Amino acid sequence: MTRILPALACAAIAFFPAAAAAQAAAQPAARPVAEMSSAEILGLIQSDRRGLVSRNMTLTPEESAKFWPLYDKFQKEIERPEQQRSRAILDFVNTGSQVTPANAQRLVEMVLNAEQDEARIRKDHFQRLLKVLPADKAARYMQIENKMRAVIAYEAARVMPLAR
Repeated sequence: MTRILPALACAAIAFFPAAAAAQAAAQPAARPVAEMSSAEILGLIQSDRRGLVSRNMTLTPEESAKFWPLYDKFQKEIERPEQQRSRAILDFVNTGSQVTPANAQRLVEMVLNAEQDEARIRKDHFQRLLKVLPADKAARYMQIENKMRAVIAYEAARVMPLAR
């Protein structure tokens, strides 16, 4: 039972944004993000990621017309390695204390490979952004993405037990 709860929490974080979206919807919209828990921020990310980006970027209409298609492409490209990492984390949580050395190595390599793919995709995306946005706005967008990734990573790490 003790290993089922973390597995369910990881599954909720990785695959079921609707629950987090409902939690975020229950929060008052005017509440500053700085006053929210990481779980509440995760709910906002999962329910309105595009809105969070939009509210934190000051784009001209011309910049918006070029930025949003790149944003959509990036979100689609980054989905695959994110799913691979989530799958490996869920596999680890589901093995609980029964993880073998070979399985532990396989799962860590899956996570590291997914992170490497994500880094490559983020770097390529940044280079594309620099062609359509000033460097400061491209950097700001990448910072926003990194902050959202950090919250997601924290919430996943919070519920995942350490290997024994």
